[in-house]
Amino acid sequence: MAITVIRNTTVMQTEAPFAVTSGVDIVIDGSLIVAVAKDAALGIVADKTIDGLHKVVIPGNVCSHHHYYSGLSRGMLISAGPQNDFIQVLKEWWWRLDRGLDEEACYYSSLICSIDAILAGTTCAIDHHASPSYIEGSLDTIARGMEEVGIRGSTCYEVTDRNGGMAELERGVAENVRFAKSAADRRLVKAMIGGHAPFTISDEGLAMMAAAVKETGCGIHLHVAEDKYDVVHSHHHYNMDIIDRLESFDLLTDNALLVHGLWLNSAEIEKLNSYGCFFAHNGRSNMNNNVGYARHIQKVKNLVIGTDGCGGNMFEELKLAFFKHKDQGGSWWPSDYVAALNRGNRLVERYFGGKFGRIAEGYTADLVICDYHSPTPLVDANAASHFVWGMSSNCVESVMVDGALVMEDRKIAHLDVDAIYAEAAKVAKAVWKRVDTIAP
Repeated sequence: MAITVIRNTTVMQTEAPFAVTSGVDIVIDGSLIVAVAKDAALGIVADKTIDGLHKVVIPGNVCSHHHYYSGLSRGMLISAGPQNDFIQVLKEWWWRLDRGLDEEACYYSSLICSIDAILAGTTCAIDHHASPSYIEGSLDTIARGMEEVGIRGSTCYEVTDRNGGMAELERGVAENVRFAKSAADRRLVKAMIGGHAPFTISDEGLAMMAAAVKETGCGIHLHVAEDKYDVVHSHHHYNMDIIDRLESFDLLTDNALLVHGLWLNSAEIEKLNSYGCFFAHNGRSNMNNNVGYARHIQKVKNLVIGTDGCGGNMFEELKLAFFKHKDQGGSWWPSDYVAALNRGNRLVERYFGGKFGRIAEGYTADLVICDYHSPTPLVDANAASHFVWGMSSNCVESVMVDGALVMEDRKIAHLDVDAIYAEAAKVAKAVWKRVDTIAP
């Protein structure tokens, strides 16, 4: 195995207890960190040595909820009808976009989203995919893009009956199960059992998802109560709170990921906490869709941070989420938000095994080397404040995933990034043309 050394650097831990340690060497053997200490690299013959002087090394950021199918939607030019409520936004924009995706579009979406994430210091992206016109094999295509870039990730298919009823449900579940079995042998990409949202999944669909969870051991990845409509729909059609409905199908597990949850009630928060479910907060998307503010996030045990497809830049996402929290009168400090971001590593551990999220002996080497020059002291007590108020994706210099340097000195050397972006623009133009012909 190759040995990599980062010499004489500053290590900043991004989970409690926050700590900043200067003048240390990081020794990486293969995919694992084997030593972090002053002069730890003395006498070691390394295959790769990186000068860490004046650099700050942090654990890789995790995007705990992404939509890679949004990769080619930036600036999308289509004719769209009114978008005055959440359902209109879905029907006029996102549900038309995902129906316009084919294999080529999914592949370039995955490449673009993975590259953008790496450039921003995100080493893992938890994807939630939808492409109703291309279901079978779609998760392999997403995984292919992730692997070619070198990002760690998870993906799943967004089970729904909104287009094709039972047939669409069955195909989505089958794709999840097929990919979950094949992903067991993948090094960088794993699987979850995806579902769109309870208001587009019948009881028959939830039962199929429950069978898939039991068969694969993977947890669900599901939007819940993003808008009040989801709650009202559950009460109207099932006479149950959303979380109670999921519980009735044994879908609440300690590797389940529930997303948004703005309109869950306090009893539902207590219940998902009792099962150890993960809950992804997506502050920027919530603001963009005008669905409200998740006021109860401070009561969530396993809170993690996602973007809901608004890119993979977690520095940017964290700032926006934190400032919105303060704007709403929240009492959390930067340390609470940075800890929630790092907590995505607990979700990663559920699927990859091993230890993630710290720069310490025995942890997986998913690292970000930052060229961060602070005009004020950087110490244990203010590390999280530096992360929120000073650091950004602009300072990301190099990124390591599973011990491999995916980006060094702002260059992803194993890819022709310019050519990929040029081709993606052509593919996007074709996608937009198709989407413009699709009725809501």
